[in-house]
Parts: sequence; C-alpha cells; structure tokens
Amino acid sequence: MLILVRHGRTIANAQALLQGHVNHPLDEIGVDQARRVARVLNDLYPKARVISSPLLRARQTAEAISTTVSIDERFIELNYGDFDELALTDVSPEIWEQWRSDENFRPPNGETLRELDIRVHAALQDLSAEARTQDVIVVTHVSPIKSAMTWALGGDASMSWRCALDRASITRVAIGPRGPSLTGFNDTAHLQEK
Repeated sequence: MLILVRHGRTIANAQALLQGHVNHPLDEIGVDQARRVARVLNDLYPKARVISSPLLRARQTAEAISTTVSIDERFIELNYGDFDELALTDVSPEIWEQWRSDENFRPPNGETLRELDIRVHAALQDLSAEARTQDVIVVTHVSPIKSAMTWALGGDASMSWRCALDRASITRVAIGPRGPSLTGFNDTAHLQEK
C-alpha cells in the first residue's frame, strides 16, 4: 500500500498564502496534527517505510511518524516561484483561470503542473514494486498528492483543480497486478478524535 500524507499546518497555511518551496516549520496546530496522523499510521502500518519531501514542514510530520525517514526530492511541493508567500486572493482571477486551464502555465520563476507530474509520477513508478508487498508512507504536499491521485486514476493535471486536500490528511493508493487503484482520498477522521 502507498500511503500519502499531507504535512501539518504552518503559519503560511493559516494565513492562506501560497507556500511552494518556502521552508516554514509546522505551527502549534501543525505539530498536533502531525502527532495525530502519526498515531493512526503507526497503528495501521507499524512496519511501513517512511519517505519525506525535503521541506521542513513535511520532514517534521514524517519524523512524528518514524525516527527513520528517507528524503526524496521528487516529492517537494510545486515551485510557485515569484508567487511564493503570495495570498491566494492576491492572484488575479485571470491568472487562476489560465493556471487551471493550462498544465503548462508557469508562475514567474516557477514550475508547471506538467513538470510536477513528470517528477512525481516517476517517483511513484519507482515505488510501485515495493508498495505491492510493503506499506510505504510518503509525507509530502498538496500538489504532489493531487498528482499521485491523477496517476492512480489515469487522469491529467486538470483533475487536481477539482478536488480539495486538507492538511494532515491521508490518501491511499493500492498497487495491484493491474496497477494503482485509489482506495482513499483526503481522510481526516484522525484529526477529529479527542
């Protein structure tokens, strides 16, 4: 099983800022979210291998799950370039429309969704054989997880705009003889527990 986890909350998330390669740590709520997701994952997948994006917020979430974490650069968040730390509301409706309709749209000095898909899909393909027989947890970000969802469903980058993904959520992809199958998306039940 391939288990994809979005990192816990940061101050940029709380302020509704784009947060691509900016390296913010988890805030107090994010630390609690990491602890909660770790508890459920350790119960369900006690022998899982844990992989993380290199960014601090993902690493802190991964380290709550396991003391042994591998880093895979391909799971880093989309590079928003000059849009990093820009409020979502400060991106013009015209830019959002262009971004949503063109997977080759590039934020100034950033990365396209097509480029993100190429690197994330390659990483997932590399993990597929292992994830057929062993549980693999990947702690990453909103854009790579949405890319993984499109990979599992055989879709394209435009699908990523039509789904929401909460912080510290769990997405599951089973890898069977006929390929990947999305078995769960944006699971946050563990965050509701007292």
